[in-house]
Amino acid sequence: MVPLQQFEWPTTTEEFLAQFGDLLWDVAVFVVAFAVVYLLGRYVLVRLVGRSLSARGFDTAVVQLATTTAGAVALFVAVAVAFTVAGFGSFLAAFATLGGASALALGFAAQDLIANFVAGVFILKDKPFEVGDWIEWNDSSGVVREVDLRVTKVETFNNEVVTVPNSTLANNAVTNAMANDRLRLQFVFGIGYDDDIATARDIVLEDARSLPDVLDDPEPTVRTTELADSYVGLESRIWIDDPGRGKFKSVLSEHVEGVKERFDAEDIEMPYPYRQLTGGISVEEASQLDRADVTGE
Repeated sequence: MVPLQQFEWPTTTEEFLAQFGDLLWDVAVFVVAFAVVYLLGRYVLVRLVGRSLSARGFDTAVVQLATTTAGAVALFVAVAVAFTVAGFGSFLAAFATLGGASALALGFAAQDLIANFVAGVFILKDKPFEVGDWIEWNDSSGVVREVDLRVTKVETFNNEVVTVPNSTLANNAVTNAMANDRLRLQFVFGIGYDDDIATARDIVLEDARSLPDVLDDPEPTVRTTELADSYVGLESRIWIDDPGRGKFKSVLSEHVEGVKERFDAEDIEMPYPYRQLTGGISVEEASQLDRADVTGE
């Protein structure tokens, strides 16, 4: 290396070009190559990806993520091509090695984050549920309030907000009670073995048809489904439209209360399980020898 005090700056244009001409040329080639490749990628690749996903009906968040990723790819390719054309191949190889090692380490460190991110993309694409839907998963339930690329926010029926990782919802069964326009409700009413099944069935149907929120088509039905230890089970099946957690609970509550009151008025028993203990307890008088053993006499 030439010592700084011995370095002499060129005093003429010819000397400057002779000393730095090759470097300036390489820099110019790098800038031109980078600008051309990046602008082509930016205005061709990014727009193509965005329009293609939008035409296929992908969510806005997915489209924005894809276009951002395409822009990053265009930037990386532009830098690589510019380095290669400018003759900085060795620097590019070192940069690629360092970048690969960094990407590998980052992938291991953020694998859960990446899994949630990918799951969020599929949730937004497949739309198993939307904002406002009532869903159930892993013994939990609530109303979806926000779907993000990493997490989904669900409001429970106790007015709590639960932040659920998207991978949890993507890798487990999720029940969406509001996916269709109608929802069937069912409840088993137990009557005594001595009660008339036909009469009880007519009472359940009459109560179901009297509720304004119960649909006539499909019409309510009652089936005998269970012969339990203490009762005969009659399953009532009714349908409601515009299903939601609040409507589901209110209609089912009205139906159960109405049937209970009608059964009471008609003296139809709704038995409950009970246990009866039988037998006796025998007490034997201990002998004198047993008393002596106990008292130590």
